[in-house]
Amino acid sequence: QVQLVESGGGLAQPGGSLTLSCVASGFTLREHTMSWYRQVPGNERELVAGIGSLGGDTNYADSAKGRFTVSRDNAKNTLYLQMNSLKPEDTARYYCGRGRSKASYAIDLWGQGTQVTVSS
Repeated sequence: QVQLVESGGGLAQPGGSLTLSCVASGFTLREHTMSWYRQVPGNERELVAGIGSLGGDTNYADSAKGRFTVSRDNAKNTLYLQMNSLKPEDTARYYCGRGRSKASYAIDLWGQGTQVTVSS
């Protein structure tokens, strides 16, 4: 079954850290770019970070630069998002998305998401 399954969300205090994981199954992860998005109810889903198929290229939203790090382990079929210095405004549901190919960041498969809540 082709799917993405996120985990690692939860409650964190401001200034704290969380690491999200996204396990891919049913396809070859290294054939695709991957991205993390987040969404707050009532708002559009927004890009957080993206990573090239082999991990050499990364890009971040301004809100994530310097605090979040995206990485991947193709051998483990897993994408990660290390989030440090968390802020209340990082509260959202976080989704991983599969790019259509090695060269495209257009998303053609989404996971179900994992909730991140930053609050004291």
